[in-house]
Amino acid sequence: MPFWAVMLIIVVVLVGALVALYFFGKKAEKKQAEQQEQMEAIKQTVSMLIIDKKKMRLKDSGLPQMVIDQTPKLMRRTKMPVVKAKVGPRIMTLICDAAIFDQIPVKKEVKATVSGIYITGVRGIRGSLETPQKKKKGFWGKMLDKARGNA
Repeated sequence: MPFWAVMLIIVVVLVGALVALYFFGKKAEKKQAEQQEQMEAIKQTVSMLIIDKKKMRLKDSGLPQMVIDQTPKLMRRTKMPVVKAKVGPRIMTLICDAAIFDQIPVKKEVKATVSGIYITGVRGIRGSLETPQKKKKGFWGKMLDKARGNA
C-alpha cells in the first residue's frame, strides 16, 4: 500500500474523531447548562458551622448510599472536596465546589449557598473570609517561570 493511501486513511480517521468529539462536546455543554439552571433554581442560603473539610473518595465520605449509587462510576474513584458542617441542630456531610474549597474556613461559622447537598458559594458571617495564601512553587514551577522569562 503506498504511503499516501496510509496517510489518507489516518487523516480521515482523525477528522471523523474530531467531528464526533465536537458533537459530544456540544451535547455535554447543553446538559451542563440545564443542570446549572436547575441548581440556580433550588439554591438557598444557609448559616452553618464548618466542622471539617477534606478531599476524599465518595465511598469514604459518609454520604448516603443513594447519592453514591447515582454518581457516575468514574467519579466514585476520584477524590472530591467534602465538608462536614453543622446546619442548625443537624450535622451534615456536603459536597463542595472545588473552586471554593480553599476559601472555606474550618471551625468557623459561614453563610453558604447550598443547592441540595452541593455547596456553591460561601461568605463569612463575622467579617470577610481569609483568602488562601499562594502555595510555594516547586522546583519545576520555578524552572518553568525562568524558561518563560518571568523570573
